[in-house]
Amino acid sequence: MRKLLLTSAMILAVAAGAQAGTKKTKTSGNPIFKGWYADPEGAVLDGAYWIFPTYSAEYDEQTFMDAFSSKDLVNWTKHPRVLEKKNVSWARRAMWAPAIIHANDKYYLFFGANDIQNNNETGGIGVATADKPEGPYKDALGKPLIDKIINGAQPIDQFVFRDDDGEYYMYYGGWGHCNMVRMSPDLLSIRPFEDGTTYKEVTPENYVEGPFMLKRKGKYYFMWSEGGWGGPDYCVAYAIADSPFGPFKRVGKILQQDPEVATGAGHHSVIQVPGKDEWYIVYHRRPLTEKGRDSRVVCIDRMYFDDNGYIKPVKITFEGVKPVKAPKK
Repeated sequence: MRKLLLTSAMILAVAAGAQAGTKKTKTSGNPIFKGWYADPEGAVLDGAYWIFPTYSAEYDEQTFMDAFSSKDLVNWTKHPRVLEKKNVSWARRAMWAPAIIHANDKYYLFFGANDIQNNNETGGIGVATADKPEGPYKDALGKPLIDKIINGAQPIDQFVFRDDDGEYYMYYGGWGHCNMVRMSPDLLSIRPFEDGTTYKEVTPENYVEGPFMLKRKGKYYFMWSEGGWGGPDYCVAYAIADSPFGPFKRVGKILQQDPEVATGAGHHSVIQVPGKDEWYIVYHRRPLTEKGRDSRVVCIDRMYFDDNGYIKPVKITFEGVKPVKAPKK
């Protein structure tokens, strides 16, 4: 009898295990973490995936930035207030669109602040530094790095790109204009290009804001947001060039609303799994239940290239992505 019971128990255990094996692999779900956030900057830092977003709220309430880290793109840990107004003497409000990069054995967090409307106001693009991805970040200059409206570009929405030759370039700009500048090796100042110019306008067709650059198989993929960020038609388009200077001829949209999923899908970044041709787009969108300007959440989905090197339109989902183990430090 005891032998029969043990045998029955083993059969049940095997059956349960088989049933468990048929369950779907856990995914991140979308949104990937709680709270109203936007303009997410994704990166791989210190053996983990990181996302640095804008806190989505009234401008006067945007006085800090949180960050989130993950070992697998599925489970995210919140790191509150990695950057705060109190550590940036000139920042008052509207702290937007962080950009993160590791260089010179430290972490550089670029951000916009104060939403300046003319060149008589204080604000623009700043840079803060820390010894760890989670901060705390402190203002590195005591003033903005870029504090003027040049070529019609409001100084916001910066992205710092490191090319294979070690050069660092910043792409930035709102109000329908995008500038490109060359960074000094310490990332704390701007230096002229070889032709003597300091600011190059590289604005592509339909550009509004939110520039991003990636390099794949020798090609430069320049990406940006189109439409109004407070509305349903916000979206992402891209261009392909042979040089980081362009010209950037618009190819088409790759991220936009889905009336069955969410609206206002835009202001993105892209995470590449190190050493692999595997790409994930991180972006914000507005749930179908929400109409408020600031009701935005951060999501992640796979991004694919076709055989000719073009980006396939991204399908935005509720499921998100499957676990992907972070690289070792």
